[in-house]
Amino acid sequence: MTINVAGKGTTVRDAFKESLQKKLAKLDRFFDENVTANVTVTVEGGRETVEVTIKASGMHFRAEKTTGDRLDSLDSVVDALFRQIVKNKTKLEKRLRKTAFAPGYENDFVGSEDSYRVVKSKRFSNKPMDVEEAILQMNLVGHNFFAFVNSQTEKVCVVYRRNDGGYGLLEPDSGLED
Repeated sequence: MTINVAGKGTTVRDAFKESLQKKLAKLDRFFDENVTANVTVTVEGGRETVEVTIKASGMHFRAEKTTGDRLDSLDSVVDALFRQIVKNKTKLEKRLRKTAFAPGYENDFVGSEDSYRVVKSKRFSNKPMDVEEAILQMNLVGHNFFAFVNSQTEKVCVVYRRNDGGYGLLEPDSGLED
């Protein structure tokens, strides 16, 4: 696993990088060699956030945690990533390493496997609009996200409210990643 580490508002020391490599090694058994983990450590007001995004075989796994200590945040993030993979193991078995879910590893995860059940369905207008109008509509209905047809690209997109107070835009990719 290739690990890229970046710090925002802080310097990431070698001791943390070593801990990071040891913790992420726990996830190596799930992936083949061509895996990249991007780690961002952010310090704001005495709170330390660790964000890990793993890209493997066209799939993305992401977790983020903020605590008073970056090692605690790292532990929580690795546990969350492990739970994501194990929880979705039946859907991921075809794409991950064949020996990833050998007997015994499943017991490392303590929790219930919830089934995916749609409890509510909604329809949205397919009137084309620009991103600014979609953000306005999202704010008017009081939601954290809003699906719309982008008038410039004519594709279905989603705007969402970010934790930092800004807005994000999700757009479909034109092709498949390798």
